[in-house]
Amino acid sequence: MAQDSKEKYQKAIFAGGCFWCMVQPFDQQEGIINVVSGFSGGYTEYPTYEEVQTGTTGHYEVVEITFDPKRFPYEKLLDLYWAQIDPTDPGGQFHDRGDMYRTAIFYENEQQRILAEASKKKIEQEGRFQKPIVTDILPAKPFYPAEDVHQDFYKKNPEEYGEDRKKSGRDKFINQYWQKKM
Repeated sequence: MAQDSKEKYQKAIFAGGCFWCMVQPFDQQEGIINVVSGFSGGYTEYPTYEEVQTGTTGHYEVVEITFDPKRFPYEKLLDLYWAQIDPTDPGGQFHDRGDMYRTAIFYENEQQRILAEASKKKIEQEGRFQKPIVTDILPAKPFYPAEDVHQDFYKKNPEEYGEDRKKSGRDKFINQYWQKKM
């Protein structure tokens, strides 16, 4: 990227369970420059997928999104993020269980923190869910890209991705709690 391009783009990091399922919704939006699957929030440097899966690194599976805020504002990213997850589940997401599959918004700066907190409060006040919203809002920690096999998984392995997503119950949940009420 040219220097002037880097200055106009921003980053967002979201944990929403399996990172395979978090890439496609963002990847297909105008103003999203790049979506990378990876890990953040832990204490092991340069963790591998296998290490994260043991639950001993403290990392979440995340997506790092590079976006143009003039074309796709952070508030819009937050709206899209919430509509991909079950924010009431403290033990993971759908059929993926464990700390690495918890939900979180990792803010890069004070403005992102303020916007993330406001969006969480809005979700809480809507009364959409009977249980409390448990999605954490945390300061960004180093992001580590996952191995190449995990990047753009939905494009490279559409059948496996489709089957995994269908089995997970994610789409059923989204339709029940988000699509009908948006």
